[in-house]
Amino acid sequence: MLRRAAAAAVVLAGVLAPVAYAEGDGSGICSGTSMYVKVCAEDSSTRPSTGGTDDGKGGSAGAASAGDSDAPKCTYTLLDPQPPDTNLAVREGKKQGGKGAAYRVVCPETGRIGVTWIPDGTDPPAQPAVDPEVLAQRAVDSMKLTGPDVASPSADGRYTVGVPMWLWVRQGESTYGPATASASAGAVTVTATAKVTSIRWTMGDGATVTCAGPGTPYRGSERMVDSPDCGHRYASTSSGQPGERFPLTATSTWTVDWEVAGGGADSGQFTETRDSTVGVRVGEVQVVN
Repeated sequence: MLRRAAAAAVVLAGVLAPVAYAEGDGSGICSGTSMYVKVCAEDSSTRPSTGGTDDGKGGSAGAASAGDSDAPKCTYTLLDPQPPDTNLAVREGKKQGGKGAAYRVVCPETGRIGVTWIPDGTDPPAQPAVDPEVLAQRAVDSMKLTGPDVASPSADGRYTVGVPMWLWVRQGESTYGPATASASAGAVTVTATAKVTSIRWTMGDGATVTCAGPGTPYRGSERMVDSPDCGHRYASTSSGQPGERFPLTATSTWTVDWEVAGGGADSGQFTETRDSTVGVRVGEVQVVN
């Protein structure tokens, strides 16, 4: 399911990539990145500019009072500053001659947040006929994404207290990505690309390890060296655990980027999670006299 209203601030920052809106240092650029971070103010008395610019303030189109039965289902806020030319909405606008501007669209009834291009002199729809994020979710469902394909630790392996354990996964299209699929409704086609951006390992002994990548395979020559990017050392045996094994769960976070093609400029991002569980047998060093 889409994670929408539960964390609106987080979702807004993620969905508008590469254009994010949050308070920054006043420069309009997030430190170390190329992301716009200026907040757009909303003014319910304004509508989209017919000249592609305004008086320098971000305006909101379609906002109305709570008691207005004719209130639109979506609001459109002029982005100030406008996104760079690499933004999908702006690219679409350039194809249309560049007469217009990029707006943030928010649809409270569906939880949709995105960026779209509105040509000059055109009123935005109160509710888009097709919610592209719904199509993006449909595309993701068709990918049949699964939890991590855990290579280490192996379910049939035997591990030792205090010895470095290297954690890594095999990288397949449905287990790690990238995976791409499209979904259509009428003239609107949405293409979504999903890839794992982090894996959280719950080790079963109370420890958790979060890794940004798939981990590094252990080759044998490293011997007692810790993994360079994703590893753990058990401090106790798995004796007394169900099946004499620690229940290890690897949870992958999939980041999904989607964009509309052939039906208007719109794009967004959301995340999904998948998990896999294996049993890890951990014993003590056996000393032979």
